[in-house]
Amino acid sequence: MLEITDHGNVREIRLARPPVNALNSALLQSLEQAVITAESDSMSAAGPRVIVLSGAAGMFSAGLDVREMNSGEAAVRELVLAFARAQLAVVRSRLPIIAAITGHSPAGGAVLALLCDHRIMAEGKFRIGLNEVQVGLYPGELIFRVLERVVGTQRAVSWLPRGALVSGAEALAAGFVDELVEPTQVVPRSLVLAAEIAALPPKVYARTRALVRRDLLRLFEAPPESLESLMEEGWVTDETRERMAKLLAPRAG
Repeated sequence: MLEITDHGNVREIRLARPPVNALNSALLQSLEQAVITAESDSMSAAGPRVIVLSGAAGMFSAGLDVREMNSGEAAVRELVLAFARAQLAVVRSRLPIIAAITGHSPAGGAVLALLCDHRIMAEGKFRIGLNEVQVGLYPGELIFRVLERVVGTQRAVSWLPRGALVSGAEALAAGFVDELVEPTQVVPRSLVLAAEIAALPPKVYARTRALVRRDLLRLFEAPPESLESLMEEGWVTDETRERMAKLLAPRAG
């Protein structure tokens, strides 16, 4: 589900769950552990200093696994908790993380990218955004604040209720992503940026990074809504089940 490659002092963690890198509980647990392991390995002189989180060509991640979301309340609860823990691992990581957005990145894929330090996206036809409302899910205030932190209030209040998916050009203009590059260059460019970061004076870089991410960490340390309220009021509802069933119907068989 993950492919892990060290490029000198840069560790690439590649989402590898064909066909669309849907985030199921197992993949999210693996991602959480991979980030934690990278931090542990960074204690050695030859260990990683930066993480690059990449996906497959054309698809960074399609978001949370729809089949798992439609497998009953217990499965949804496990998935939501796994997603929360993976997010927290990314937010708390002492190592900077660059999202190499190799293609489409809706919903959960966009959330992971937003939590990273830098985002480099493939130019072209690809879309990115928080389209939870379109699939019958309430995104929650925490995700709203994460989006608002990056793109500003005006765009966040316009995009989130509509479940908008935007082009790379729109994402770049809004600050959603930092760079657009030719699709085959997303990972190479991310590795170059990672090497540049790794070469910075480590102590002053770490202190400055902690400064600019302090507000993000505070959001996760004191979330505005509980997971229980999200489960009961926005993730396990008749409306959600109906929408998920429609999404799965064309794939039946």
